[in-house]
Order: sequence, then structure tokens, then C-alpha cells
Amino acid sequence: MKYTRLTKEQFEELHKEFINFLATQSIDASEWKTIKETKPEVAEQELDVFSDLVWEGVLSKVKYLEHINGQHMHLFSLGETNMHLVAIKLTNDKDLATKEGFEWLRNNLMHDNVEFLQANKTYSEDKHLDIFKLIQQGANITKGELYTFFNNLVNND
Repeated sequence: MKYTRLTKEQFEELHKEFINFLATQSIDASEWKTIKETKPEVAEQELDVFSDLVWEGVLSKVKYLEHINGQHMHLFSLGETNMHLVAIKLTNDKDLATKEGFEWLRNNLMHDNVEFLQANKTYSEDKHLDIFKLIQQGANITKGELYTFFNNLVNND
């Protein structure tokens, strides 16, 4: 398994897609029930393969990630061959993950306690796995509003 298995809730949400996935392998409902009862290891493999397919589909569409934690905000734009990071670091005791901390940042963008950093990183041989690892570390998929705002601010576009 390349990524992680979907949760029970995710499988329930993707119930129709999973049925279609099994159908492409000529497995109907009664056969699936039999597989689960008599060959649980095969059922587990099918769940893993389906999970990886779902993750591949999701990861291929991700354009932006953000990870906000304590005094750090990491905003990623995911290009074809590399990712661009705009990082915001607070050097005070404000917590960006709270409404109050984020509000403080909005009102004090040019304060001495706010540092902006940028970086580019070329993907490894597996772009999707690189993105997945960031998600596992706490990044969230977004539409890129924060990235766009701070990238324009930092680069004066």
C-alpha cells in the first residue's frame, strides 16, 4: 500500500465508487461477501488498492496546501515540477491556529515579530507521495486564498 487506507467513514462516503471498483474486477455483492468471510486477506488487499486509487485521484488535483501550527504558517503552491513555499513565522507568543492569533497577524503584517520566508523545492521522483507526506504531517488541501494573498504581499505583485 502506497498511502493509507481510507477510514470507515470515507469508504461509506465512496460506497458507489467502491462498488464500481469491484465491478471492474468482476466482483458482485455476493462474491464480495464471500471474499470477506473466506479470504479476509484478499478483501484487505482490495480495500488497500481502492484506497490508493482514491488517493492518487485526490493528490493529482491538489494545487495548494496550508499548515498552520503555533507560530508558523506554511503555505504551499504545488506546481508541475516543484512546490513553492511562503512561510510566516511569528517571533512572539501569538498562536496562528487561534482566531485571536490570526487576527493579530492580520492587523500587524509589518510588525517586527512577523517574518516572511520563501523557498522552492523540486519534487522527488514521486510528486504525489511528497504531497501526501505533507498532508500526513498536518497540511490541509485548500483553494489557495492565503497562499495567493501572502505570495502577492511578499513578492509585491
